[in-house]
Amino acid sequence: MRVLITGASGRVGRELVKVFTAAGHQVSATTSATLDVTDWSAVWKALHALVPDVVVNAAAWTDVDACQDDRERAERVNWHAVVHLVEAAEAVGAHVCHLSTDYVFDGRKPDPYVEDDEANPLSVYGWSKLLGERALRPDDTLVRTAWIIPRHGPSIITYLIAQSSLFLPFVDDQRGSPTIASDLAAKVLELTEARLGGVFHVTNQGAATWFELARATMESLRLGPERIKPISAAELDPPRRAPRPANSVLDNAALRREGIALLPHWRESLPRLCDDIVYDR
Repeated sequence: MRVLITGASGRVGRELVKVFTAAGHQVSATTSATLDVTDWSAVWKALHALVPDVVVNAAAWTDVDACQDDRERAERVNWHAVVHLVEAAEAVGAHVCHLSTDYVFDGRKPDPYVEDDEANPLSVYGWSKLLGERALRPDDTLVRTAWIIPRHGPSIITYLIAQSSLFLPFVDDQRGSPTIASDLAAKVLELTEARLGGVFHVTNQGAATWFELARATMESLRLGPERIKPISAAELDPPRRAPRPANSVLDNAALRREGIALLPHWRESLPRLCDDIVYDR
């Protein structure tokens, strides 16, 4: 396939470029420096020049607190850009696979969220991503994911490696689905090659609080998990500007329904990723 990947320098984008290229597809990778997805004309010209079979949109503004302070930019990047990509894809006959977030949910459900649960974001970021979802066509592929842990760039792993503090507080009253970026990219490749339309939750199996994830990361890094201490979100200093859902665990129900293998448990993938990052350093 001819594949256009936007947001190719991001946490997931880099892994997408790697797996699509390794699979033998002809990949055109763009970043914010080479394609401004908020510019309708630039998007239109790019897709008509490349004529891709598939557009995989990993471009997003994911700074949740900054989005809270700048709704206009959040909507341009996370919503309007999707509209541009879908309109241009329609014109050249391309399928779209778009990445979204667990933050489209309000976290009030006690159980994991399935794909057809009602979205009700708490933050500007969540709302901008939900509006982007609504720009897709019925046959496009929407992949919701959560709590991305990449090999490249800042992450909970690199943060903990850099810390020298005796005690490190982590929130223990927000629960989600930790997801290894490389595992996610491999599943996006599978869904895209099959041109499966609809909504798919794609995360590593298992759930955790940030406290539990941090302790497991410290165990994998052999840096002393006892240094991680639990706090509530209300105790964060300074407080976060944007509210987060207390429960944003995603159930991968659509993958199971289609008979598609699920990603491994995050506790299985995390030690491997920690070793890779330590080795890279």
